Amino acid sequence: MPYGVVYAPEAADQLEELYRYIAERRSPVVAERYTSAVIETCEGLALFPLRGVSREDIRPGLRVTHHGGRTVIAYAVDQEPRRVSILGVLYGGQDLARALAEGGDA
Repeated sequence: MPYGVVYAPEAADQLEELYRYIAERRSPVVAERYTSAVIETCEGLALFPLRGVSREDIRPGLRVTHHGGRTVIAYAVDQEPRRVSILGVLYGGQDLARALAEGGDA
């Protein structure tokens, strides 16, 4: 049975920021395509929630996976309820530990 996928408010904000960043530098069409693909990667964690790498060194229960080589998706997996919480979506080498510390949960 698949897990549910939920987005922390900070992660949703980061997705919006990523869209704006790409839209300004490339185009809204490219931004939509890229951010939709990032969301598909996040949603794919519903079937394979443990596929990412554990980052217990930053925060207990934290896992990360990548999209397209430049985007890091930070998340946590809860077995009960079966849920993947997307905590952060970072682009282009942003500091994961700092972003999670500044955002509280994301």
